[in-house]
Amino acid sequence: MSAVALYARATPGHDERVAQTVALLQDAAARHPGRIVFTTSLGAEDMVLADLIARHRVPIAVATLQTGRLHAQTLALIPRLEVRYGMTVEQWQPAPEAEISFTARHGELPMRQSIELRKACCELRKLEPLSRALAGRSAWVTGLRREQSDARAGLPVSSIDEHGREKINPLAAWSQADVWHHIQTHFVPYNELHDLHFPSIGCEPCTRAVAAGEDLRAGRWWWEQEDAKECGLHVGPALKEETA
Repeated sequence: MSAVALYARATPGHDERVAQTVALLQDAAARHPGRIVFTTSLGAEDMVLADLIARHRVPIAVATLQTGRLHAQTLALIPRLEVRYGMTVEQWQPAPEAEISFTARHGELPMRQSIELRKACCELRKLEPLSRALAGRSAWVTGLRREQSDARAGLPVSSIDEHGREKINPLAAWSQADVWHHIQTHFVPYNELHDLHFPSIGCEPCTRAVAAGEDLRAGRWWWEQEDAKECGLHVGPALKEETA
């Protein structure tokens, strides 16, 4: 069964949540002209945000972290986004010399050796490229939702991150049904891995399909204890949470 068939449902207040999200995006773009970026992980939520930004012509740059370990199905979404919406997706990658050196020292699967090495891999492939993507920008947009995990239940729509940038989560109040209903209604492209029971998709070595009844994020770093499952992309003093 496709993810659309499994999850898409029209829920009360959906149209109002869409309108509020568009208004949030437009307001943020107006307050941070030329200095705001949407950092997409190319997951279902982020494809919805890309659709809304393009559909409503909101002047927000779009960027993704090309970690070097993404699934082929994830990478295939980048040209689809660019062709479908006529947008340019910035791709931020780990520094080549650092990546080569790290792999030479720790092998192809350092994340399986220890939590420390897994976090070091995330630092190399996600956090350092993100810092460059955000340089010179005063705000960034994410597709985080409160429903995604207990740690995100108190997710604010807007906050100030540790670097003084505004961090905006326009889909904070959206449900999974909302996300997939929008995808269904507007024929939004999405990662075909979602149809193979991958509700949350990260790097290929760190993501697996989930079984019926498992938590939506059970397929991320499944060999670790729950309290270790973060990489730092969305961890701050006021919100301890997993990566997107």
